[in-house]
Amino acid sequence: MNTPATTTLIQQALKGDQSAFNSLLNTHWTEVYYFLLKRTSNELDAEDIAIQTFSKAFEKLESYNVSFQFNTWLLSISKNLHIDLIRSRNRARTEERLNDESDRVLDESPNHEDQIIKEQTQHELLQQIEKLNSRHQQLIELFYFESHSIREISNLLQESENNIKVSLLRARRSLGDLLKNMP
Repeated sequence: MNTPATTTLIQQALKGDQSAFNSLLNTHWTEVYYFLLKRTSNELDAEDIAIQTFSKAFEKLESYNVSFQFNTWLLSISKNLHIDLIRSRNRARTEERLNDESDRVLDESPNHEDQIIKEQTQHELLQQIEKLNSRHQQLIELFYFESHSIREISNLLQESENNIKVSLLRARRSLGDLLKNMP
């Protein structure tokens, strides 16, 4: 059973009290983050998934069943988001391999030199993208390679458009930093 303080905070958050949301976040952040860190073994992934967890939980707070522990509900959300991330990465890797294979088969470049330059540039870009955390990789792939709009990505990932915009901005900055530091 939830503590009386947690129950009160949930009730206040349901009424739109921002300080209640902040208190719930502060109270449960460490537990969710370390749960994810154990699962991912990656601080950036753990942080990204924890942020997504609280974002999703707060968006769906009215569906929370008070007969269950709030922290258990949060951990369940975070576990499902982590599973989604793993599936997404596996899907992206498979698609990338298929795209690489189809590029080799279907490429009709004018000459051999142009093909070498194109492959080297794409390869270098993909190497830099792979250095990003999985969240940033996913957003760059959806926005730039699959040409989804912010709204479409928001619907696909079940996150607010603002959250997608901020995360995509961070992903672009991180990729830009990596590209600047290339030899």
